[in-house]
Formats: sequence, structure tokens, C-alpha cells
Amino acid sequence: MTHVSMTVNGDEVSAEIEDRTLLVEFLREHLKLTGTHVGCDTSQCGACLVHIDGVSVKACTTLAVATEGAHVTTIEGVAEGDALHPMQQAFNDNHGLQCGYCTPGMVMAGIDMVNRYKAAGKELDEAAIRHELEGNICRCTGYHNIVKSIAQAATKM
Repeated sequence: MTHVSMTVNGDEVSAEIEDRTLLVEFLREHLKLTGTHVGCDTSQCGACLVHIDGVSVKACTTLAVATEGAHVTTIEGVAEGDALHPMQQAFNDNHGLQCGYCTPGMVMAGIDMVNRYKAAGKELDEAAIRHELEGNICRCTGYHNIVKSIAQAATKM
């Protein structure tokens, strides 16, 4: 067992965990933050996407012990109180979801994408959004409303 401490959604957390515990397991089973989904266990679908120190990471292939001292943000941590994050609001406005299983990962990918493009002074157009979403799989939609959602949020973030 290894002791791990990190900040998750602004709260200091720590636990004794097995060395092989994946971050997604730690979040879901130890912290009961079930918004981070397990879709494939192979880092191909993106349903488990979280931000570690502001960077998107797939939690299904990240060991929890590797996040020692890090700041982890999950889908539960992006809203400001009762106010949705602009990306969450855009997904709502544009019906950027169907079953909703991939939605937390898509929202987290969109936030990271917008932040990176804005920081680099690059334009985030439809082609760039579609390219960036190649690591996130949605089995319900044709991605059109997801792309519209990210584009709308980019104007408000």
C-alpha cells in the first residue's frame, strides 16, 4: 500500500491505496466522483478524461500514485457553484450529447482544447475541433452538435 495525496476539485484528499490503482478507480471508488467514466480501459475512448495540473489526461491509464501532489479536476469540479462552466452550458444549449456517457470526457477535452488554442493564439475552427476530438469516441452522435458546442464555448471562455 502507498499513501497518496492530491488536490481534487479544490479539496485536499489522501488515502492508502495499492500501487496499481488507476486514477479513474481512485476517483470513482475512493472519492465517489462518478462523473469520470470508464469506457474502454485502453485509453482510446476518452470517457475518463480529467485534468491534471491543467492538462488533459486519460485517467484509465494513469496510476493514482503518479498524481501525488497534483491538482486534479474532474467534471464535478468545473462548474462554479450552481452556474455551469461555459463548456457545460454550450453542450446543453446545442444538445451536444445523447446518452451522455461520453459527455464528461468531451466537456473536459473541449475545455483543454480551448485553453490550449487560446494560450497559443491559434484559431479553433471546425477542422481543428474535429481533429482534437480524435481521442474521444461518441457512439451515439455524428459529432456535429459536439463540435458546435465546443465552438460556442470557445467564444465565451
